[in-house]
Amino acid sequence: MEEARHFIGNQWVATASHETIPVIDPSDGQVFAQLGRGNAADIDRAVQAARRAYEGPWGQASAADRGRVLYRLSMIIAAHQDELAHLEARDTGKPLKQAHTDAAGIARYFEFYAGAADKLHGETLPYQNGFTVLTIREPHGVTGHVVPWNYPLQIFGRSVGAALAAGNACVVKPAEDACLSILRIAELAAEAGLPEGALNIVTGYGYEAGAALARHPGIDHISFTGSPATGAAVVKMAADNHVPVTLELGGKSPQIVFADADFDAALPVLVSAIVQNAGQTCSAGSRVLIERSAYEPLLERLSEAFSALKVGPSKLDLDCGPLISAKQQQRVWDFLSDAQHDGIAMAAHGEVIAEAPEAGFYQAPTLLRDVPPAHRLAREEVFGPVLCAMPFDDEADALKLANGTDFGLVAGIWTRDGGRQMRIARKVRSGQVFINNYGAGGGVELPFGGVKHSGHGREKGFEALYGFTVLKTIAIKHG
Repeated sequence: MEEARHFIGNQWVATASHETIPVIDPSDGQVFAQLGRGNAADIDRAVQAARRAYEGPWGQASAADRGRVLYRLSMIIAAHQDELAHLEARDTGKPLKQAHTDAAGIARYFEFYAGAADKLHGETLPYQNGFTVLTIREPHGVTGHVVPWNYPLQIFGRSVGAALAAGNACVVKPAEDACLSILRIAELAAEAGLPEGALNIVTGYGYEAGAALARHPGIDHISFTGSPATGAAVVKMAADNHVPVTLELGGKSPQIVFADADFDAALPVLVSAIVQNAGQTCSAGSRVLIERSAYEPLLERLSEAFSALKVGPSKLDLDCGPLISAKQQQRVWDFLSDAQHDGIAMAAHGEVIAEAPEAGFYQAPTLLRDVPPAHRLAREEVFGPVLCAMPFDDEADALKLANGTDFGLVAGIWTRDGGRQMRIARKVRSGQVFINNYGAGGGVELPFGGVKHSGHGREKGFEALYGFTVLKTIAIKHG
């Protein structure tokens, strides 16, 4: 891979500005590569390349042929899994075992969407005598994808994989903090036989390249994953061209633990759901709501687990790696400073190992207890390894707390009571609900998205294909 280049039309091209962005290793704070600083001219070039592909070889390819290309890509990605995992780990700071999971995940996304490409069916509709009415699903055309830094491989796979399977040509603007793995995937896609222009990558800052993508009149649909504030700005920019937007905007997800739950099964999941990727996960289980009679016993066990957690450089493959940047580290520190100022007790915390470089962006996993429901720690997304514990009295109280934020992305329910499981699952406001588990191992097949400030539209699974298509109705009068 050449440094400081975009990938447009299956080749590396120089940036229009000839300016660069440093790539920093979160584990030691050192610059180890350079990215191209893209602007509106680069985005326009990529959109034009995508339009040629859509109106040419990619748009004219049969669904079966698209599926074959995507399947080849999935196999090539699988063959390069170790390379991609090491690149992702260094770029994001996540432990190597988590990066391997992400690399395997993107291979599975392309495998899944390869198989789904020729199974996106329409319907025939009963209507008046003398008419045959049918629906067909057609691609939007050129789709724009803004991919965040926390899971570049996986989020690229679930968004771009579905868009390509549906027949769209794609322009991707990955986050400037971590996008090296996406650039490598673009090379592999060309190797798999994806036509020129079907997949284009422009690196750069969100306020430059990202804004240019959202505003571009040649974009027909946008997929955005990121913060609610930036998501709202993207929607406003896209609205000038009446472009639909799929938004995944994060969460403040609750894990609701009743006294009858299997604590042995729940405990490791409660910990991993907030420690994974240093808590920089939109669906992180960042609130644990515990029935009051079980509050102290479970909190004691959680405290023991948190105290045993180790944090260090990605290559050491510990429980937790660094945060992505100094900015994100400061954000987490500000939340914890507020907790200390407001008298919120720290129940336990992990350890940043002595060998961790001082210039790295480290934060020990932290368990806070008795967090007031109205406090910002209970309502706002920290995006770090901070778990807020809160007691509840009964089902009604649990639901009030669970639904008491502006977010609604994921919820976990831990109870052996089957009736309670369904009562809570039906009443909690969330796009995904997991009962006696959390995350279902990634769940490529499972539709994912939120309600309220967590966004709208769905990614993952077959449902994502519908979002990357337009439904057309055809009515034939034949007498």
